[in-house]
Amino acid sequence: MTLASLSPQAALPSPSTAVWQLGPVPIRAYALCIIAGIVLACWVTERRLRQRGVAPGATLDIAVWAVPAGIIGARIYHVLTSPEKYFGAGGDPMKAFAIWEGGLGIWGAVAGGAVGAWIAARQLGIPLGVVADALAPGLPLAQAVGRVGNWFNNELFGGRTTLPWGLEIHRMDPDNPGHALRDDAGQPILEPGFYQPTFLYELLWNLGVAALVLILDRRLKLGRGRAFALYVMGYTVGRFWIELMRTDEANQILGVRLNVWTAALVFLGALIYFVRVRGPRDYLIPLGPAATTPLPTSDLSQVDLSERETPTRAAAPEGYRVVSEEQYAAWQDTGVVPPATDDDSRPEDDEPSDDAAAVDLTSSDDEPGDEPSSARTDRADATGARPADRDS
Repeated sequence: MTLASLSPQAALPSPSTAVWQLGPVPIRAYALCIIAGIVLACWVTERRLRQRGVAPGATLDIAVWAVPAGIIGARIYHVLTSPEKYFGAGGDPMKAFAIWEGGLGIWGAVAGGAVGAWIAARQLGIPLGVVADALAPGLPLAQAVGRVGNWFNNELFGGRTTLPWGLEIHRMDPDNPGHALRDDAGQPILEPGFYQPTFLYELLWNLGVAALVLILDRRLKLGRGRAFALYVMGYTVGRFWIELMRTDEANQILGVRLNVWTAALVFLGALIYFVRVRGPRDYLIPLGPAATTPLPTSDLSQVDLSERETPTRAAAPEGYRVVSEEQYAAWQDTGVVPPATDDDSRPEDDEPSDDAAAVDLTSSDDEPGDEPSSARTDRADATGARPADRDS
């Protein structure tokens, strides 16, 4: 009995074309999947940031930095872990910049994206932990969509299998990337047998990780970057066993694929962070012009259509104050900004500092006598704080 005789009657097909020409412009399935994944992750992140008090549109400002930095980091990781393809015998160093030909490492993408997100968060006055936790379920969803691009490329599959969901693999044309080789009759050529669809395993695993993060984050109210650490742990566990099934070329250490070692080390780092870091979830109240009105939480069906003729763009916050969930809920109900946390920790018999007194006297732009001094003090607390009063 041979392996061929045990092959399934039905198998998962693979596309024979991954690139289409729109005039002189090549449209690549892999690129479309990456873009779709980024859009999905941004949508999820925007919703979750809004729930934590961040002003609308902040996700786009973050993505402007994080997405390019993530792509650069992904390419750098790929080149550093596969240098022989570009700098070895017969390699072409200029090919290291040919990102459209494939070769992106998720580990470099996360590291580079984190650097870009940190830069953007600093500019916006948002703690990085808030951004990371908001992104936590969106990132595995984006990765799941991106794995569909690997299916189009007929890549990242495992060894031979007789399982009913065995994958057909086309023999791709090295001289015409994105297209399968064809026989004399013009039919695409298939590799013999069927293969483990490891791209599909990772796709499904990523969907499960996204669900896990959403469920535990809702129940445990994770904060301080712990939701992101949970995503990292979940993803690396799956990547560990899926990587062991793959048969594509990869550098090895002690006979084990490099990405297996990376997954194990990153998992340990995320586990240590998740266990050691404690604290409640952070919520943000915008400072400056946006602090006078709580952020809307209603859906589109409750928008006042009478204002459509004279649309106005909401003023961008000058920064944010980190508050507790209770303080954030009170602000949404009343519109009153809670006092600064530094005041809460000061002993009652301490006199206010000179700096605080100066803020009380100078923070109001209204004419004297228009409102009680206590109201002016509350407003000074709202607008006089720094963009972020807790390190990210």
